[in-house]
Amino acid sequence: MLALAIVCGIFIGATLFDNGKQSNIVSNYMRFAEILTYIQKDYVDTVDIDELVDHAIVKMLEKLDPHTAYIPKKDIDVARSQLEGDFEGIGIEFNIIKDTIFVIAPISGGPSESVGLMAGDKIVTVDGENVAGKGISNMDVFGMLRGKKGTKVEVSVVRKGSKNPLDFTIVRDKIPTYSVDATYMIDDKTGYIKISRFSASTYKEFKESMKELQSKGMEQLVLDLRDNPGGYMDRATKMVDDFLPPNKLIVYTQGKDARYNSRIESNTKGSFEEGAVVVLINEGSASASEIVSGALQDHDRALIVGRRSFGKGLVQMPIPLNDGAELRLTISRYYTPSGRSIQKPYSEDEDYASDLSKRFKHGEFFHKDSIRFDDSLKYTTAAGRTVYGGGGIMPDIFVPRDTSMYTNYLAELFNKNIIREYTLDYFNSNKKKLKAMEFEDYLRDFVVTDEMLQDLVKMGKKVDIKYKEKEFKRSKEFMRTNVKAYIARSVWGNRGFYPVINKYDEVFQTAIKNMDKARKIEAAN
Repeated sequence: MLALAIVCGIFIGATLFDNGKQSNIVSNYMRFAEILTYIQKDYVDTVDIDELVDHAIVKMLEKLDPHTAYIPKKDIDVARSQLEGDFEGIGIEFNIIKDTIFVIAPISGGPSESVGLMAGDKIVTVDGENVAGKGISNMDVFGMLRGKKGTKVEVSVVRKGSKNPLDFTIVRDKIPTYSVDATYMIDDKTGYIKISRFSASTYKEFKESMKELQSKGMEQLVLDLRDNPGGYMDRATKMVDDFLPPNKLIVYTQGKDARYNSRIESNTKGSFEEGAVVVLINEGSASASEIVSGALQDHDRALIVGRRSFGKGLVQMPIPLNDGAELRLTISRYYTPSGRSIQKPYSEDEDYASDLSKRFKHGEFFHKDSIRFDDSLKYTTAAGRTVYGGGGIMPDIFVPRDTSMYTNYLAELFNKNIIREYTLDYFNSNKKKLKAMEFEDYLRDFVVTDEMLQDLVKMGKKVDIKYKEKEFKRSKEFMRTNVKAYIARSVWGNRGFYPVINKYDEVFQTAIKNMDKARKIEAAN
């Protein structure tokens, strides 16, 4: 009766003071409370009311947009630690799609990456227990995969191109907090920085990398944001500020409520306001990555190279709830300085999660002409170049996926982890010699011999990978590069991996070849 009196009081107050808007909310609340009461009192089976309410909230939010989310109290600590890195586990970014755990990406430098988990893997069992198709939650996943450093977990995954599930034993570890994967000089005047995500420490790491490169004579920069899913917006805008003079618009937001409209401008003298910049993006670059690439493109401060970015431009505000849970409510949209909305279209009828698969089938990853732009979404940069809205950032220079070296034989070697297994064995057998080498000597002089590749082939045969000579010859040089790169990773980590793999990376090489265009864009600016 007391609760009813309070609700009636709210109802009367809402009716008197809010022109009926609040009364509609209260009447719906009363309807929900009434149903909940009947379930609690009369339903045939015992029901966990808290769990039922959580489920109802999640389903309600699904009617809004793909990024509004409700985080129950029991999950909040885990959710807040995602970008801080202060947890121990196997180190993957994942999504639950149709009751299946999809690996979005193994966290760079983490234990899952080191054993060979890949983006797109579907986790089907954990420690022998089936986890697919059973209504698993984020918290369930955290409970199974997180744990104390040094403990083991057995994971089985289904991978496209592999007939049978692949089994991995992963030793949990402290998940790395760094987000700058690699920093090095490509040549006497060109620097390279690879950023995997925008975490709490990203801007600090970026500044340290810039200082290191500038001390070595850097005059131009390749900034690699491929497969960077985003993160903290303020770290991204601070980074843009380093490339722009003061009082330049970086990003703005607009929402239904004017309180959530904002404009973020550069306000300090940047550490690299002069010098050519090329930014690398692809379909895995999202959110904060798109703020950086969109702002630098609109101000003609950088040449954007790669493929169209993901298209995540909705802004979430974390709202603490009374019971300790949190609502992350979409309150506005991001817009680049020219006025482009970063967010790609979405509706209840579309399968938002399968957008990248649709792009692949449509041919967008391979042919620029497969992308159609609406003339009503045409914008111009500061210097008058044409750019398009409609979701994501379209690069100035499109680079298709290079599939010339991909074969079914190569896919089998990767799917069964043979290349990584071989390189780990090679490293363990030659550890003393490798660790005695300087990386520059390794990069210049180390050769993956034909004999080494034949040892790899033999390792594949032991797990029933049939040797296919024609396909082997087609993939041979790609295999050679990957073996050298993964051996380097075992010795020097990512700072050894990227200088090797980038030598044969089509997007990277296109960036280097077009550095003159980046200089012309900067000069026009």
